[in-house]
Amino acid sequence: MNHETGIEFRNVTKRYGAGKNPLIVKGIDFKVQAGTLTTILGPSGCGKTTTLRMIAGLEAPTSGQIFIDGKDVTTLGPAERNVSMVFQSYALFPHMNVLQNVSYGLSVTGVDAAESLDRARAAMATVGLSGYDERIPSELSGGQQQRVALARALVLEPSVLLFDEPLSNLDARLRRSMREEIRALQQRLKLTVAYVTHDQSEALAVSDQIIVMDAGTIAQMGSPQDLYERPSSEFVAGFMGEAMLFSGEALPDGSVKVGPLFLRPRHRMSPGAVKAAIRPEAWHVDKAHAGGLSGTVSKASYLGSFQELSVDTGLGSIFVVSSEVAQTWTPGDDVTLHLNGRGVSIVPA
Repeated sequence: MNHETGIEFRNVTKRYGAGKNPLIVKGIDFKVQAGTLTTILGPSGCGKTTTLRMIAGLEAPTSGQIFIDGKDVTTLGPAERNVSMVFQSYALFPHMNVLQNVSYGLSVTGVDAAESLDRARAAMATVGLSGYDERIPSELSGGQQQRVALARALVLEPSVLLFDEPLSNLDARLRRSMREEIRALQQRLKLTVAYVTHDQSEALAVSDQIIVMDAGTIAQMGSPQDLYERPSSEFVAGFMGEAMLFSGEALPDGSVKVGPLFLRPRHRMSPGAVKAAIRPEAWHVDKAHAGGLSGTVSKASYLGSFQELSVDTGLGSIFVVSSEVAQTWTPGDDVTLHLNGRGVSIVPA
């Protein structure tokens, strides 16, 4: 793995308009190693797209420095950065065919026509569009349009490739196959990629590193496993997957009491109030008996390889995803919930 830094932010802020307007990005620092994919994840309005646009040079930071491949690019425009961006809308030229769309960026930078066409066809082959030269965008499916946008970005051989919500216009099945293709392409070509999404499963599937943003700050960054299994705050725990948060108490013996349940956190917590972030798949459902957390099934849905249940308990209604489908449950069944160890995080209250 290449451990040079592809992208680096040093104390970068961004404010739109006059000095009294609030900061959209509040002094963030991060690095994206060359040849890796970092996803910037967060809810609407958290500053993730502004951050991506600052990498591209489409927005200038209010303060701080931005480096690409070790070079300070803070004051450089998009054309001087060797960065390509794939937009949510694809932004294809409707009157141009696929080959013309893909080669356009080369022709405007002065590459001669023959070389432009050769490089465009090579980029199209990379994304599985060989033979589509003459098609126009309106004749293509959403997934094919996405591939054209990707080929158009790749043909410029950028040092950094940026994606802004690239899959949000695709249906669920196509979204899954396209994210796998993007990840495979990134790894094969050893591209440095920054990828913005609000979809946690997409971020988990494609990333070497995830940066979770909250209100212009970085709430946490690390590997997908770090953020999913070791969230550092209530916000990150709630955002990475569908964790429910329960009030609990850390006891002097190191255990954490949540209702009738006693949990063993990975890291010892100071005695006092804590929150337990428990994911739907962490629960094990048994027939009613002593021990555990007793409840009554209020809703049940069978989805083939798993069941979704809502269980009314003394801790409130709990959403459960159970992969055990040999035993099916129906509303009104009395059950007992246990925790299987994984998918439980304890964070400060």
